[in-house]
Formats: sequence, structure tokens, C-alpha cells
Amino acid sequence: MNCDDARRLLHAYLDDELDAAGSAAMAAHLDGCADCAARCREHERLHQALKQPGLYRRAPAALRERWTPRRDTDAPVAQPAPSRRPLAWAAAAGFAGALLLAMPLYHAMQQRGATADVLVDEAVSSHLRSLQPQHLMDVVSTDQHTVKPWFDGRLDFAPRVVDLAGAGFPLAGGRLDALDGRSVAALVYRRRLHVINVYEWPAAAAGASAAQRESRRNGYTVLRWTDAGMHYLAVSDVDPAALREFAADLRRGAGTGDAR
Repeated sequence: MNCDDARRLLHAYLDDELDAAGSAAMAAHLDGCADCAARCREHERLHQALKQPGLYRRAPAALRERWTPRRDTDAPVAQPAPSRRPLAWAAAAGFAGALLLAMPLYHAMQQRGATADVLVDEAVSSHLRSLQPQHLMDVVSTDQHTVKPWFDGRLDFAPRVVDLAGAGFPLAGGRLDALDGRSVAALVYRRRLHVINVYEWPAAAAGASAAQRESRRNGYTVLRWTDAGMHYLAVSDVDPAALREFAADLRRGAGTGDAR
């Protein structure tokens, strides 16, 4: 986590709205950055000052009376006039029926969107955890022929490992991780000082494919796609254009047999 990330997440951190990984990353940054720690203390003092009872002001009685709903029990109850538009009622009933039929589809679409959002949040949290000391890699190697065999016997599938050093994204190693309720392969690439985590796991249907989708979370870019029956998810704080370039190189390498 850098100072820009810390500034964006400071209020969420003080309000205890970050997940465990985000809170740990923020705490680690504050321990090592005097400027951000001072800013955090200043905001903490402001939070405490705003909680003082003396700042509370009760609304005047006239204002409360104006905005309090009034119920007049003596007022006559208006009787609705008999309807003279049966066709309008029939149309309304037909609309209601169509709405009821559409609700299951709407909820299914909402659920798929929520599931995708949860996956993105999981991936960003995993990326942040990996940046903590001794969490980034289980196997350290720039050689794809060393990294891929390391996963043998540790996963129920063989990940595709592509050498992208020539494209400016050297392989650094890999590790076991978990996303979407299952074990996945996490491959670690670098772009100068930036870390790119790539998560791979098999799709439910062999040969399944899905177009690339892009999301943003707290300064991190997440790219997701499916090729030839394998799900891919890449996370990094590198420039989004560079991450898209990385994804294109990875897809070409995995699709042309350069993966080992």
C-alpha cells in the first residue's frame, strides 16, 4: 500500500469499514510512514471532537411540530368513487402479472452481479494479503518450467504458465490461493516495481469462454475473462493500460501454445 492508497482509505479505516486484509495493510503502512500516521492521528482527533455532546442541538419545538405527521381522527374518511374504467383495471392487472413473472429473472441477474462483485472484492483482498511479508510466493522462480511443476499434486488441474519476460512482464513465482470457494493457482508477475497477481481455475464447462471485464477497487484494477475452459483474474495497481496489455499478452501466450 502506498500513500495515495492510504489517503483514499483513511476514513474507511477510522470507521472500521475495511475488511481484515485492508485493515492489516493500512496498519502496516501507518507503522512505516510518519506522514500518514500524523494525518491519521489528526483525523482521529477530529472524529473525537465531533462526538462531543456539546455539539448536539435539539430542533426547536416549532420546527418539530411542522415536520411531525399529524393524524386527525375526527376527519371523515373519503369514500372512493366507483370505478368506471374496467379496461384500465385489466391493464393494471396484466402489468402486475408481467412484473411478477419478471421478478425471478431480475433477482437472478442481481445475484449474478452480486457474485461478480464479491469475487472482485475477494481477489483484491487476496492481492493485498500477498503483499505482506512472506505471503507473496510459495515457489520463487522466473522459469515457467519450475513454477508449473510445483503445482503438481497440489491442485486438481494444471495451470497455464506463460513466459512474458520478453513483453516486459517477467514471471516471479507462484503460490496456492483460494477464490470463489475453491483452491486456485496464483501466478506472480512483475512490471517494474508493481506486482501482478494472476488467478487461474477451471470453468464448469470445458471449452467455456467469456469476454474480458474490467473493475476498479480502491486504486486496484481487476481484469476477468475465460478462455478455453479456464477462468483468469488479474489484479494490480499498475496503470490500467499496462494491465490490459499484460492480459492481451497472456491470452496470446496461453492460446498459441507458449504456455507450459
